[in-house]
Amino acid sequence: MWGSPPSAVRPGEARGFVTTVVVVKSPIENQKCAAHSLKTENCMLRHIGIVACSTEGAALCYRTISLEGAQRLGPHDHPEVSLHSHSLANYMQCIRGNDWAGVAELMLSSAEKLARAGADFLICPDNTIHQAFDLIEHRSPRPWLHIAREVAKEAQRHQFKRLAILGTRYLMEGPVYREALKAAGIEHRIPAAEQRERIDQIIMDELVNARFLPRSLAYYVEVIRISKEEACDAVVLGCTEIPLLVTPESSPLPTLDSTCILAKAAVRKAVEG
Repeated sequence: MWGSPPSAVRPGEARGFVTTVVVVKSPIENQKCAAHSLKTENCMLRHIGIVACSTEGAALCYRTISLEGAQRLGPHDHPEVSLHSHSLANYMQCIRGNDWAGVAELMLSSAEKLARAGADFLICPDNTIHQAFDLIEHRSPRPWLHIAREVAKEAQRHQFKRLAILGTRYLMEGPVYREALKAAGIEHRIPAAEQRERIDQIIMDELVNARFLPRSLAYYVEVIRISKEEACDAVVLGCTEIPLLVTPESSPLPTLDSTCILAKAAVRKAVEG
């Protein structure tokens, strides 16, 4: 028996019927509706602030945010994004002088400008300058996503146990990934000293200047192959320009693209909070 019995019907009256219309939407339509609901019910998505350092890495991060936004929100859509950058030369002067406090001041300067522009949270698509992160986190006008911590989360999701780290010499020899991966219970390896010098040279002389040479790709692939022989089960592309040279198809190991991982995390935070 469904519902209550009908009430008495007088002569000449028709019984009333309730008609229910069920609309079935495709998964794509449901995704679009969910995205629209997010934007209308929450009034607005969170505004992403990009603290840029190198041009190529920042541009790749911005492009990835735009593409990921379209995947989440619909064609041509993405959260609001603002970007500020001091020159790479300013950063490198501090880094080469081991002046991480100076790096922190540059990052904070960008952070303050982005906060005034309306950014709700901040990201930095540069692995190396995260060495100054502890000097800025408590002074920052806005919260941050930490690139190495996001990479560590992704590595955990894939159950990787030992990662090879590629990046600038300062990144490979510094604490950024060592600390983030240790906290996640993941081992790591870095290339030999001579290899680190060559990897760094390719980044600084070629990749940051948008030069992507076949011989440099071959060198990186050989370094990754050696890391695989040392029982690494994935490689961190820990310089945000390296994914422009080394693709998943060319790598002997699964790649953890730090730029892509950070950009996707930023979109996820902007959309979901």
